[in-house]
Amino acid sequence: MIEMIPGTVTLATLEEIWRKGTPARLDRSAREGVEAAAAMVAEAAAGEAPVYGINTGFGKLASTKIAAGDTETLQRNLILSHSCGVGEPLAEDKVRLMMALKLLSLGRGASGVRWLVIEQIEEMLARGVTPVVPSQGSVGASGDLAPLAHMTAAMIGEGEATFEGARLTGAEALKRAGLEPIVLGPKEGLGLINGTQFSTACALAGLFQALELARASMAIASLTTDAIMGSTAPLVADIHTLRGHAGQIDVATQMRDIMQGSEIRESHREGDTRVQDPYCIRCQPQVVGAALDVLRMAARTLEVEANAVTDNPLVLVEQGLIVSGGNFHAEYVGFAADQIALAVAEIGAIAQRRVALMVDPTLSHDLPPFLTPNPGLNSGFMIAEVTTAALMSENKHLANPCVTDSTPTSANQEDHVSMAAHGALRLAKMTANLSVILGVEMLCAAQGVEARAPLKTSHRLQDLLAMLRSEIPSLGDDRYLAREIEGASAMVRAGRVGDAAGVEVAV
Repeated sequence: MIEMIPGTVTLATLEEIWRKGTPARLDRSAREGVEAAAAMVAEAAAGEAPVYGINTGFGKLASTKIAAGDTETLQRNLILSHSCGVGEPLAEDKVRLMMALKLLSLGRGASGVRWLVIEQIEEMLARGVTPVVPSQGSVGASGDLAPLAHMTAAMIGEGEATFEGARLTGAEALKRAGLEPIVLGPKEGLGLINGTQFSTACALAGLFQALELARASMAIASLTTDAIMGSTAPLVADIHTLRGHAGQIDVATQMRDIMQGSEIRESHREGDTRVQDPYCIRCQPQVVGAALDVLRMAARTLEVEANAVTDNPLVLVEQGLIVSGGNFHAEYVGFAADQIALAVAEIGAIAQRRVALMVDPTLSHDLPPFLTPNPGLNSGFMIAEVTTAALMSENKHLANPCVTDSTPTSANQEDHVSMAAHGALRLAKMTANLSVILGVEMLCAAQGVEARAPLKTSHRLQDLLAMLRSEIPSLGDDRYLAREIEGASAMVRAGRVGDAAGVEVAV
């Protein structure tokens, strides 16, 4: 169980919740502030003065006053009417992260929900009740309304949820887990569906995977450099310190260390007629280093957002005010998602060019055509390279910015939106594509390094080769490659490549 103090939770903690499914709950020090805000909301709900979302309608209907006796019905209707999501259900690990993020937002004591609402989310996380949340329907402003409404529907016994592998009604899932549906009080439905937690959870998952793939790319690019007998001169430290960018320096440092002691490298320091390698070899620190720094910028944004209060209206206890604002607007998340997408696309673009380099006998410095020992009868990695080209191109299209694609909604009341939700959602597809590109590059580079025998690569890259060859053998005659490509890609996604080569990169 992870105890979270609102406003202080780190990316490392959030990644543990996402990757390992560790249940999360709020530190009990948050309770006093939460209950103070809830008391203010209760007082406002009983009063005559209209307060948005507490005793009024929503959005364009904000001028409609709601009687005190109807506030519970108002909140329930809000959830049911807003449960309009469509598309494939969001992965359970992301839903659980979204729920943890909602806890962090509510726990700041500015949302006005009762502590029992927080306890319901905590118990659902602890007992494995996961709402079924359709992945499409949010435009990333006025909150991720539809996705969060589906989350909330399960909390009140509506909608759907999974429990112990079964997809059930929300009421049945709660019952099997020993929980009861809650009845939402004033503002509680609005507090639950206003916010950026859906977009932020998807963006964080994309960030965590992108960072892992960037780490793997440093090891795989090093293996490729040895496979084509490339130069390590472009990794000399002074080159990178003269430019000064942290990411570039970090990538060059990692690659220098990874390749230290390679017999292949030492064999062609003298007498090599090539003056310079192509950019895909020579400029890996500059390209992936830039991508790494972009990912770090996105990480800072998302860590702040994960700890933020993003619903509306906000309850300012110390000032005694309940005020409307716009913290639900997910522009920050949208920009971060677009940054991550650009980084993912560029890591894949330069990796794909290295695959093309290795299979081309005119460029690969005497490697066999398409890396097969018997070309002609066998095609080797010919079409695996084509697959990487297809995925690289798809990622280029997906990397187009989403945050600039605003459209007015809700009768023009919500007339500028962030589109952060689909900006963040596309990262799952993009990182999956990148893992395949890197997986194919690893297979090709391993084949190329083995073709340099009896010369050996560095000790750290030999460890990477041993890990790969423990599951996927060298390619002799042509065979069915799809499963092996997926196996190599899975190694990349799981962090096994970076671990095997000892790559360490700080966020």
